[in-house]
Amino acid sequence: MKILFVCVGNSCRSQMAEGLARRLGFEADSAGTHPAAKVAVNAVKYLESEGINTAGMKPKSVDLFDAEDYDKVISMGCGVACPNMDIDEDWGLEDPVGQSYEVYVATAKTIERRLNGWLAHSDVSD
Repeated sequence: MKILFVCVGNSCRSQMAEGLARRLGFEADSAGTHPAAKVAVNAVKYLESEGINTAGMKPKSVDLFDAEDYDKVISMGCGVACPNMDIDEDWGLEDPVGQSYEVYVATAKTIERRLNGWLAHSDVSD
């Protein structure tokens, strides 16, 4: 399954989702409607603590992606609306930007549970 994770800044939730999804065997990318200047330090810290390579991670604009190239386009929350692409699901996750590391960990664990739920009900190679 090929997934695009979309949020506002593409600095926290969607970046963690991309890294976690790839580790689980999904093809994944992430983007933001208003990309931040850099990936949040706590997002990088969490991903690296899980053994996920963060080299080259940077916020990217949704304008660089075509929803037709993905099986699912997932909004991370905050009422993200993309004028040029349809959102398949909105996970409604609170944005951890500026919050403690523990909030990032909790957000990442929620993302991972949802991804593992997909794995339990489908074949990633579909």
